[in-house]
Amino acid sequence: METVVDDAASVEFHAFFERHYAELSRLAHLLTGEPDAADDLAADALLALWHRWDRVRAADHPAAYARGVVANLARTRVRTAVRERRRVALFWSQREEKTENPDVAGVVDVQEALRRLPFRKRACVVLRHAFDLSEKDTALALGVSVGTVKSQTSKGMAELQRLLGTREAQKQVHAAVARSGEAAGRNR
Repeated sequence: METVVDDAASVEFHAFFERHYAELSRLAHLLTGEPDAADDLAADALLALWHRWDRVRAADHPAAYARGVVANLARTRVRTAVRERRRVALFWSQREEKTENPDVAGVVDVQEALRRLPFRKRACVVLRHAFDLSEKDTALALGVSVGTVKSQTSKGMAELQRLLGTREAQKQVHAAVARSGEAAGRNR
């Protein structure tokens, strides 16, 4: 008997999906301004609806319920993007520091080595050594624990030493990334 109910619910949900997916995707696009994210948000909303399908189909206006789920997901996505932009802006200092006789080859080597690191190790190394953030501030910026910052920074620096073939990787990273950050800040 339960299979019949599940089959009926599945057929009903499939019909709901076919009727409302394009509309929900369009709504997500208009709310976020991101056409690529719109389909993902609509799909995530419909997945959430499927998990609560018994409650959704019992609602007076299931389509309105679905629109509310899309709106909440879009709001979360926009808030996350705003937070991310604020974090990025925090790290770009407005100070102008002049470097005399920059080691361009060294900067290029360090940047290439940094690109080869996984993102979290790279972020920890750059925030700690190029931006002189504390372990606590780095953890806060990346949304990880202080222990994770410590381990990822240590592993990242070890990997950079291996890639650069020098024991002075920390000094090179600090100097090279700081110089490249200055150039990027002036070119914005």
